[in-house]
Amino acid sequence: MRQEKAPVDDHEQLARQFEQNRGHLRAVAYRMLGSVAEAEDAVQEAWLRLSRTDVSDVGNLAGWLTTVVSRVCLDLLRSRKSRREDSLDTYVPDPIIGELGPEDEVVHADAIGLALLVVLETLSPAERLAFVLHDMFGVGFDEIATIVDKSPAATRQLASRARRRVQGAPASDGDVSRQRAVVEAFMAASRGGDFEALLELLDPDVVLRADAGAATAEFAGPAVSKLVRGAKAVVEQALLFSRMAPYNQMVLVNGVPGVITVVNDRLLGVMAVTVTDGKITQIDILADLERLEVLPLPA
Repeated sequence: MRQEKAPVDDHEQLARQFEQNRGHLRAVAYRMLGSVAEAEDAVQEAWLRLSRTDVSDVGNLAGWLTTVVSRVCLDLLRSRKSRREDSLDTYVPDPIIGELGPEDEVVHADAIGLALLVVLETLSPAERLAFVLHDMFGVGFDEIATIVDKSPAATRQLASRARRRVQGAPASDGDVSRQRAVVEAFMAASRGGDFEALLELLDPDVVLRADAGAATAEFAGPAVSKLVRGAKAVVEQALLFSRMAPYNQMVLVNGVPGVITVVNDRLLGVMAVTVTDGKITQIDILADLERLEVLPLPA
C-alpha cells in the first residue's frame, strides 16, 4: 500500500472514522500488552499510520486498523526487556479501575480479569497475539498469519498452545453482587484482624501476588513484591496490610469488585480479587507507585 498523506478535506472524515474504532482498538491493545499507557501509545501510533496512508482502496477500515494496532503491539511485546522468571511470578499488569455502583449486577461482557492478564504475560508474543485476536475478537487465522508471518496452520497452533495455558487461569463468578459481598467480608475481617473469618473466605489453594516494582522491605515495609500460596500464608499477609484498612475503598477492578488504597488523594495500591464458587481463589495487588501514578481513577 502506498504511503502518502491524506488530503486535507479527507482528514476530518478519517479522524471521525478512527474515533469510532478507538474503543475497540484500545481493548485489543490492552489485552495484548496489559499496560494502559502502552495501549494508548499503540492506538496513537495506529492513528499516525492511518493519517500517513492512502486507505481509499481499503474496504474494511476497522479490520485494517486492528491489523495495524496488532502489529504495533507485537513489536512492543518483542522489544520488551525480558523479565527474570522470578519477577514474572510477581508481575501484575495494569488494572482498569471503575466506579462500583448499584447497577453493577453482572460482569461486563468485554471485561478481562486481571488473573487472566497475569497468565497472558507468560505467553510468547506470537501466542498472545494469536489468542487475543482469535479467541477474544474473532479474527480469522488467515488474517493473523499475515501479522505473525506464519502459515495459518502454524498460527492455529499458536492459539491452541495459548488456550491450554489460559484454561488454568481462575475466573470470577458472573454474579457481581455475590463477589462484592465476599470482598466486603474480606475487608471487614482484615480490618478486624479476624483470622478465622479470613480463612473461611479463602480457597485452600488461594494465590496472592503482589507487585511493588523496585520497592524493597527497607523502604516499603510489607509492600514488597511477593508470591504467596495457601490460605494460612495469605491470611498472615492480609493481617499485615490491615493498617491500611481506613484508606481502602471498593471499586470495580477490570469489571469486578476490588479495592483501591488512596491516601491524601494518592493511589497507593489496587487489589483485584478473583471469587470462584463463593471463595477467593486469587488476589493480585499492584503497589508499584511509579505505575500507579499514571493510572486513571474513576471520577
